[in-house]
Amino acid sequence: MTPELTVGELAARSGVAVSTLHFYESKGLIMSRRTRGNQRRYERSVLRRVAVIRVAQELGLSLAEIAAALATLPDNRTPNHLDWIKLSARWRDDLDRRIAQLKKLRDGLSDCIGCGCLSLVTCPLRNPGDRLGKQGPGPRRLLPKH
Repeated sequence: MTPELTVGELAARSGVAVSTLHFYESKGLIMSRRTRGNQRRYERSVLRRVAVIRVAQELGLSLAEIAAALATLPDNRTPNHLDWIKLSARWRDDLDRRIAQLKKLRDGLSDCIGCGCLSLVTCPLRNPGDRLGKQGPGPRRLLPKH
């Protein structure tokens, strides 16, 4: 097994298009070195970075959030287990909040959400006369409390 991958090999193994890998590199999310023939070569450890980027994007994290987290990893060596633990700790509170919000959406979408539409049978019970509208705009029963 080679310690370095071509961009095509990285694309094939990660499931990410070559153009996306070039984009990630242009944003500083991943790095390559250039051969004498000016071809990109990626350390095998870049596969983990790409996997983390893909999953984080799927979960709704912005590229800026992902870049900030990845910037905490060492760039002079392959990140180790402790480095990845530190990175995940940075995201823990935000991910827990997102998980709670997704559960709230999943469990509450078929009921009154406090949006003011008053169109469901439960709305007059849960939000009589749109009293939740006094708390502000939007779906008051689904928005996180600040």
